[in-house]
Amino acid sequence: MTQSVPQPEPAVRDHGGGVRSLQVPIPDNPLGCTLVYVVDTDRGPVLVDTGWDDPESWDTLTAGLTALGTSVGEIHGVVITHHHPDHHGLSGKVREASGAWIAMHAADSAIVRRTRETDAGHWLSYMSAKLTAAGAPEEHVAPLRAARPRRLPGFSPALPDREIVPGELLDLPGRRLRAIWTPGHTPGHVCLHLEEEHPARLPGHGRLFSGDHVLPEITPHIGLYEDPDDATVTDPLGDYLDSLERVGRLAPAEILPAHQYAFTDAPARVRELLAHHEERLTGLLALLAAPLTPWQLAERMEWNRPWHQIPYGSRNIAVSEAEAHLRRLVKLGRAEAVAGSEPVTYVAVAAPNAT
Repeated sequence: MTQSVPQPEPAVRDHGGGVRSLQVPIPDNPLGCTLVYVVDTDRGPVLVDTGWDDPESWDTLTAGLTALGTSVGEIHGVVITHHHPDHHGLSGKVREASGAWIAMHAADSAIVRRTRETDAGHWLSYMSAKLTAAGAPEEHVAPLRAARPRRLPGFSPALPDREIVPGELLDLPGRRLRAIWTPGHTPGHVCLHLEEEHPARLPGHGRLFSGDHVLPEITPHIGLYEDPDDATVTDPLGDYLDSLERVGRLAPAEILPAHQYAFTDAPARVRELLAHHEERLTGLLALLAAPLTPWQLAERMEWNRPWHQIPYGSRNIAVSEAEAHLRRLVKLGRAEAVAGSEPVTYVAVAAPNAT
């Protein structure tokens, strides 16, 4: 018996019910593209995400809109699932070309504002100190210490002018699109629930634009997004797992993700993701039989390639994910920091004997 393999989304697709999508390329990235959705409203089309800020991406977006029978100048609004540049990058250009509003959750708007306003030298000092505290070797931290502070091109994302309020319907005349706060991948990530009958009458509760929260085959990165001037200890993995369960209970008829392809049976995918993270946490506890720094834990974790092949910048992301998992284990009482260790190491907490 052969099993059918889901096919990637076509470059331009009509999903029915006034929802269409187009692929916007992400330069030099294995993800390939972002699926930008075009939602018809009584005041004109609204985009869900926009794609990466790159000339080829912009040309693809504008050509795709033309192929769908509209144009960038007709866009009424832009709804951003989260602040990452493959989702929010072209928002400013869309607004310049059309006068469209841009909506984003307040937590991610704060990150956008911080990205625009934080002095580059201050940020480099913070990252150097953060990596040193995580146990990174000096040869990894040294380039940050020696870096010349400068504002990099492409790092001035557009400030949104509307706030997405969780639980409320967005102002899309003629549509029922409700925001669901799903933090984890970013603090202000939102999914968007289209509370309308599925055009193919599939069983379930409408359709869900899931951004990067739930993808058909990829497990989203869960890391840290912290303010250098705020010492609050967050638990992004815990936030992600909680919001995953909310999406599972919602049971939408179809998921429209930002990457790969549309799919059904959201509860089954949610169960897979929850099981994956529980299995990973269990595996990390085995690694923490002896004390490890976050850097040492990241070196030993399973990634999509061996540690020595992971590029410099991606190692920083990997360490951030290792720290997110450590915080979850500490909060659950399954691991703890070793008193007096510097840099701080963590060790598994032995389970109490059964009585």
